[in-house]
Amino acid sequence: MLIIKNANLITMAKDNYFIGSIVADGKKIVEVGKDIDLSKYKNAKIIDAKGLLVTPGLVDPHCHIGVMEEGIRFEGNDTNEMSGPIYPELRGVDSVYAKDMAFEYTYKAGITTVNTGPGSANVIGGTFCAIKTYGETVEEMLIKEETAMKMALGENPKRVYGTNNKNPGTRMASAALMREWLFKARDYHKKYNAFLNKEEDAKEPPFDMKLHSLMRVFDGMIVKIHAHRRDDIMTAIRISKEFGLNTTIEHATEAYLIPESIKKENISLIIGPTLGMASKYELVNKTYKSAKVLEDNDITFAIMTDHPVITLDTTLVQAALFIKEGLSEMKALEALTITAAKLNGIERYVGSLEVGKDADIVIWDGPIFDIMTRTELVVINGQIVHQK
Repeated sequence: MLIIKNANLITMAKDNYFIGSIVADGKKIVEVGKDIDLSKYKNAKIIDAKGLLVTPGLVDPHCHIGVMEEGIRFEGNDTNEMSGPIYPELRGVDSVYAKDMAFEYTYKAGITTVNTGPGSANVIGGTFCAIKTYGETVEEMLIKEETAMKMALGENPKRVYGTNNKNPGTRMASAALMREWLFKARDYHKKYNAFLNKEEDAKEPPFDMKLHSLMRVFDGMIVKIHAHRRDDIMTAIRISKEFGLNTTIEHATEAYLIPESIKKENISLIIGPTLGMASKYELVNKTYKSAKVLEDNDITFAIMTDHPVITLDTTLVQAALFIKEGLSEMKALEALTITAAKLNGIERYVGSLEVGKDADIVIWDGPIFDIMTRTELVVINGQIVHQK
């Protein structure tokens, strides 16, 4: 049992910035609040936070840690299967290396949960998984094997395939391929469910691994669609409406230029990375002012690093630069915790300090968005994994 007392708590639930305590029993939080009777907990390990800020562990909603390993090249890069543009049956969890060197500096920086998975070479590239950033094996780290189906529009698929005279070579072809496979999956889903429900004359369709995986988007599986430019964003929205998909737009670099359209369609975004150079044409309009525009228009968004595009230990640096350009600190915290969890369907486990949730807790030695601030203590699943 672990107790953290005298904490300046930012729970990311209904109460924030109050002095209180957190009690964790094993993996879960069992109490959090102002006036907890700590004397009833015998033989607990007690940490005195001494008034320092205490938050839930941060959540990165979109990255490739463990899938694109740091420090090595071909041997550790399992991000994109570029033998074809349609691979919904791939699972990021099957490529995660738990001992990627990046995990250590990531949890030490206060990021305790990540959603990691395939890249954006393919129009449909497979599923993301949610894992903790500390553990010996993927099974030990796992929150959810498959959180979302990854899809992509824009430059990446047309560059990977079009430059080799393969389909897709244009934005039109990427959209057409996405539609084609969604039509096939919807029909497969209909036939499969008719068979399961024992409808009259219904027969089990011939097993197709691609369609069997992809059909789950018609049961509500989140669809992450990579789209930077405003035209690609609108294509992603158009296709999502056509097929009734539960979509988040990933990167959404130019979404701030069309906030009325985003708001009208009630679409959620996972923005970033904005730190670093504009490495391709799609990024020429990226700006740290974008998050303020989204907040001002009441658009739901989380913030990603896309690690290793920018490394996970720069999570708070990037957020601070958004704040510098007008984003509120509380909205930034939401984008790095509870909203990031919600947009990947894992909010019942992580993203806030609440009873019943995983005991992922960070004590900070200063203001959270100050570049000089470090983590004083990091707890994952009730276990102290880092202490300064």
